[in-house]
Amino acid sequence: QMVLSEKVNQLMEWASKRSVIRMNGDKFRRLVKAPPRNYSVIVMFTALQPHRQCVVCKQADEEYQILANSWRYSSAFTNKIFFAMVDFDEGSDVFQMLNMNSAPTFINFPAKGKPKRGDTYELQVRGFAAEQLARWVADRTDVNIRVIRPPNYAGPLMLGLLLAVVGGLVYLRGSNLDFLYNKTGWAFAALCFVLAMTSGQMWNHIRGPPYAHKNPHTGQV
Repeated sequence: QMVLSEKVNQLMEWASKRSVIRMNGDKFRRLVKAPPRNYSVIVMFTALQPHRQCVVCKQADEEYQILANSWRYSSAFTNKIFFAMVDFDEGSDVFQMLNMNSAPTFINFPAKGKPKRGDTYELQVRGFAAEQLARWVADRTDVNIRVIRPPNYAGPLMLGLLLAVVGGLVYLRGSNLDFLYNKTGWAFAALCFVLAMTSGQMWNHIRGPPYAHKNPHTGQV
């Protein structure tokens, strides 16, 4: 058996190379299931191979990577908690051992004892956003992770493209700017803007609702 210091050193070495440690059945049994252990391991059970056609798995993996990177590169990083992943095609025996038949699934394996009911993340209720996962991790491990997302240049690029188009039109039709007084054109643009601002997608973006809700009377999702 690996002594505790060897296990921690091994996990720290892997974590220094990759924020999310990929595990097969052997690594999972030795480093996650078997004692001694003084660290928690957050494990995402997933199926990322293309032939599995799990679109949600890929989306959840992107958010999980953001969470793990936020922890790995933060000043508060310690060996108190690690992030790992078990893919079905690399560790199907782990899925069988835990009687799991769905993916993605997030489970916290605490430093002491076995996972309790609250150590399984309620994906259908909370969704898989990195911020939601971070709140759950803080609740289960007392480790607070400040999620830092990589910069998104899509907005500035689209704005730049729009300004370039408008500037090009003004340059090409500099001698005839009557189109700027076209009421129909401005009305159409205003209508598109209003519809975009009142859409359900914009509401989701601003409010950040959970992936699903429970009926308070029946408890059904």
